[in-house]
Amino acid sequence: MGQAEALLDFFGPVTIDPKGGFFDLGRDGQPIDTPRQLHVTTRMVHCHVVGHLLGLPGSAEMIDHGMRFLKEGHRDSAHGGYLWSLKDGAPADDTKQAYGHAFVLLAASSAKLAGHPLADTILTDVTEVLETRFWEEAYGAVSEEYRRDWSPISDYRGQNSNMHLTEALMAAFEATGDKTYIEKAKRIARLIIGTHAASLDYRVAEHFNAKWELDNDYSGDEMFRPSGSTPGHWLEWARLCLQLYVLDGKGEVWLKDAAAALFHQSIALGWDEVHGGFFYTLDWKNNPRTREKLWWPVCEGIGAAAFLNAHVPSEFHERWYRKLWDFAAAHLLDREFGGWHPELSEDLRPTSRLFTGKPDIYHAFQACLIPLYPAEGSLTAMILEENAGG
Repeated sequence: MGQAEALLDFFGPVTIDPKGGFFDLGRDGQPIDTPRQLHVTTRMVHCHVVGHLLGLPGSAEMIDHGMRFLKEGHRDSAHGGYLWSLKDGAPADDTKQAYGHAFVLLAASSAKLAGHPLADTILTDVTEVLETRFWEEAYGAVSEEYRRDWSPISDYRGQNSNMHLTEALMAAFEATGDKTYIEKAKRIARLIIGTHAASLDYRVAEHFNAKWELDNDYSGDEMFRPSGSTPGHWLEWARLCLQLYVLDGKGEVWLKDAAAALFHQSIALGWDEVHGGFFYTLDWKNNPRTREKLWWPVCEGIGAAAFLNAHVPSEFHERWYRKLWDFAAAHLLDREFGGWHPELSEDLRPTSRLFTGKPDIYHAFQACLIPLYPAEGSLTAMILEENAGG
């Protein structure tokens, strides 16, 4: 809990841009002048909802600031949907991304649990946008990207946006009780994991064409769409599969089996046995493609191991839970400035080829808290349930 509180302090009031949204931070925790990106705004809201539910001071102001910027800044009043980024009050990147809209749904769902007055409006709005603009009923997943006027940009389809939408759909189900959300989450999981990952020996494919056929040769943005496969996403899906298994009443047992298989493969293929840490990406011959070690796969591994220890307990899962925390403590915590180092070289030296400064709080914060609560739903819902019981 102490590390979680330290992260909230690090990503606290210093991040507030009086003009709207949240500053990105340099390594020293001071603001840097970059566009206000949608996924940063929404993740800050989500994490400070968690802080607010924990009774930590200052989080209510952060939630309000972020929610107002979602409504007054990111939301496109002319065409609907939410703009990817803004600079000085004007669009910097005016595309409509499924990835960003997934996090709008997560932020609004979390804010609803905290009773924020804008939560219902944004939740209803983004649900409609996802349904009418992104959802493809024939495949049971969302399309990827559009220009501001909703004209298509490409035929690309990506698992990353759908993975985070699965997380957000579960949060929306918890916030509203509407089973439409959980049914969509199940359809995405069946496509990405039950169909594609299962056929690839539980390696998660990232990139597809409009017919959801695997595109092995795709090369895109190294941060959001890196080539090959990303073991960190296998870990993220392991936790999400178990969360979906529980929220759906434990009827789809394949989700539990898939979670264990995804975690095992991420360790077997993605972990660097020489230096430690997860290689960022692998090629389809299981060789490291991008050899940097990022913070977020370790964070997701911690959350996945905690859920596996609850639902598929084994010595293997317990050992790796402890090993991942040992690695984080030894190599990822920035003991000089605070926060976590986002990127390490292959031999575990802090570096910055892919990331500048300190990325948002989301992954590390949840890793600190997920293991402290029952593995029976989202972190926000479990904290709220404990508060009600107390």
